[in-house]
Amino acid sequence: MTAANKTLFRPADEQMAALRRGAAEIIPEEEFRAKLEKSRAAGKPLRVYLGVDPTAPDLHLGHTVVLRKLKHFQEEGHTAIFLIGDFSAMIGDPTGQSETRPPLSRAQVDANAKTYLEQVYKILDPHKTEVRHNSEWLGKMSSQEVVQLCGKYRLARMLEREDFRSRLAANHPISVHELLYPLLTAYDAVALQSDVELGATEQKFNLLVHREIQREYGQPPEAVLTMPILVGTDGERKMSKSLGNYIGITELPSQMFGKIMSISDELMWSYYELVTDFSSPVIVRLKEEVRTGVLHPKKAKIQLAHSIVANFHGEESAKKAADEFDQVFSKRQAPEEMPTIKVPVGEKKRIVQLILEAGAASTLTAAGRLIVQGGVELDGKPITFEREVVDTSVPSEKVLRAGKKTFVRVVVE
Repeated sequence: MTAANKTLFRPADEQMAALRRGAAEIIPEEEFRAKLEKSRAAGKPLRVYLGVDPTAPDLHLGHTVVLRKLKHFQEEGHTAIFLIGDFSAMIGDPTGQSETRPPLSRAQVDANAKTYLEQVYKILDPHKTEVRHNSEWLGKMSSQEVVQLCGKYRLARMLEREDFRSRLAANHPISVHELLYPLLTAYDAVALQSDVELGATEQKFNLLVHREIQREYGQPPEAVLTMPILVGTDGERKMSKSLGNYIGITELPSQMFGKIMSISDELMWSYYELVTDFSSPVIVRLKEEVRTGVLHPKKAKIQLAHSIVANFHGEESAKKAADEFDQVFSKRQAPEEMPTIKVPVGEKKRIVQLILEAGAASTLTAAGRLIVQGGVELDGKPITFEREVVDTSVPSEKVLRAGKKTFVRVVVE
């Protein structure tokens, strides 16, 4: 080992301490440590990848938990591979689904993949990130090669997967292509010759299949590092756009700040751990200061919101968002910047539809409930009738407040 090689990487123990932070599980930990030691001795970076299927155009903070871990590997000098599952997205991973997920079209996948990269580079260094698409190899596999791949794994093992088991028990159908998904994505690991793969805890079964298939193809099995699921703003379920409990990374700074401030005092420590760069000792100190009354929970949350917004929008935007939050919540004034909803002149538009489009409610029923509870105003006038319709007879501009933190500009044109 040359002196140059020694300086490429920190000692394995130091890397382990940094990379373990926030992780749910490292499988197997001994192999992972050995890979780090071998990498340092040879002066050769590990190939670490995260595979993401572009199933929707927008990323939220929940997605960034694993992305940030890939960034940590990148900062340690290892090769960060961001794999876009453009082929696998058209199959559909059934993880967590009670029924078959409809596959996406090529046009949908391509459009989503384009926006993914724009958002991912808010976290990863674009100059140090290897971007791949699994259509590079999966799209070229012959039917014989697919059959050979299938022959390397047992059906009984595949049916041990929790969602498959529950669907069989409930007599719900499982399509054959769903059984292929873990095998085809396992071939990603083979094609990339990966040393480490990252994923969420709910993907553990697939990740273990990937290790097994690598072994079947004569490669050393990759180590697996899983990250916890980020709980959404409702404090109960995983962050999801479909559940309306998400914080999008492309949202306006004021929106992002307000949503973070809405989470519970207890939940904010998970956000500190998973979506900020605060070290564990600092987080422990902050928790103790809040517990003993030295620091008010609201101030700790403001610091959290400022840090997250600054990561995606910059320090100046974070400071402005904090000022607007104070303006909206302390002084009850509308923020200077807010999303816009455009409505054509003459189109019949109910207030509940606007509330839904603004993201302040996940269903029309919930939007109606918000009105009944007195939580909706249009240009400062309380809305009390669930079937209230916006006046669109002439061009105009109004401000809609839905709940305590959602403001949108309604433009009739």
